[in-house]
Amino acid sequence: MEAEAARGVAGIYPVDILEDDPERHLEATLGYYATLREGIRSSVEVFSLPTGEQIKLEASSVCFCTMYRDEPQHKILALVNPQDTKTVVAVYIQEAWWATEDVLRTSDPAREGLMKVQSFGERIVLFILNVVIFGRLERNLDDGDMFFLPHPVKEQAKILWRDGAAVGFYTTKRKGSLCGDGPGACYLLPVFDTVFVRRTYRRQGLGTAMLQDFCETFREDEALGVSWPISPAMFKVCRKFLLAHPEERGRLWEVEPPGAWGQRGSIWLKVQLQQSRLPDSHPGNSQEDVSSCGRTSPDDGPRMSGREGGKKERTSGEREQTKSDEDCGVEEEAGRLGRACGAEPARQEAKRTVLDAGLAWESQKKHVRPSS
Repeated sequence: MEAEAARGVAGIYPVDILEDDPERHLEATLGYYATLREGIRSSVEVFSLPTGEQIKLEASSVCFCTMYRDEPQHKILALVNPQDTKTVVAVYIQEAWWATEDVLRTSDPAREGLMKVQSFGERIVLFILNVVIFGRLERNLDDGDMFFLPHPVKEQAKILWRDGAAVGFYTTKRKGSLCGDGPGACYLLPVFDTVFVRRTYRRQGLGTAMLQDFCETFREDEALGVSWPISPAMFKVCRKFLLAHPEERGRLWEVEPPGAWGQRGSIWLKVQLQQSRLPDSHPGNSQEDVSSCGRTSPDDGPRMSGREGGKKERTSGEREQTKSDEDCGVEEEAGRLGRACGAEPARQEAKRTVLDAGLAWESQKKHVRPSS
């Protein structure tokens, strides 16, 4: 018997019909897996790939993936390609196998743009984008990148919907939320934490749009954070945003949790200092390399700053959060950047920024993550 990818009736997809009942979903999934493991199914089933290749549905070809980092009992059953076990081709939802691309689709025309994650179905979409699409399919497996860990069960997130499909997301750490899984310090300001956009939707300004949405969402907060360390690529996203939105320059900070003043650095000041160091500040001569994939890697636990000599060990598979201009579709305007790069005016502006912030700036040290 052949198990084709489920597509619902009239193009209805899991996010549209999945009941908001995680326990029932888990019970059905465990029951189905038991039949595979014990070999008690009445017939041999296979799943057909778009290439025509067929994968036998048996215990050896499926695996359980943990949906939430803080509630490991909640799992989702994934079907992997036996020829490439890093590739997830389908997931088991609503007592049927769904191709991963179909899990990301919607028949609801109201799902368009950035929408807050609220339902269990949307949590599954967030998981698929995070762990399967980025972690398994659209990540360069040869460049040393690490996987994301699944997000916490109550992580505040927004999914970007376009043309009937989920194409990206960003998550935030809420002010007052814990910095880790156990008791301890809480975030002192909202933090822009993770962001991802699918390859085919990059270089369309979506990363900048997400950062702007984050700032508008927390309009009442005097200070906002971007998770430390900001990669060079994500730094370009921040620079483009701050050049276009001068009103945000005084409240956007690179932060280590929980975000006390000693754990913040002015992003706009870093922009000014970088511009003052550029060797050629003539208009039109500045060229940006926006092809590389950068990243920022917070680890959800309270981090000690370099001044305190702290060093947090990262376990294998710990989450790495990607924020890149390639992911986010950022293209810097060379002429505009060139006009902003006069060395002496930039140094004066940087000095003024320090005085305005009331802080003594310390040059950013190079942070090297410990190997796992």
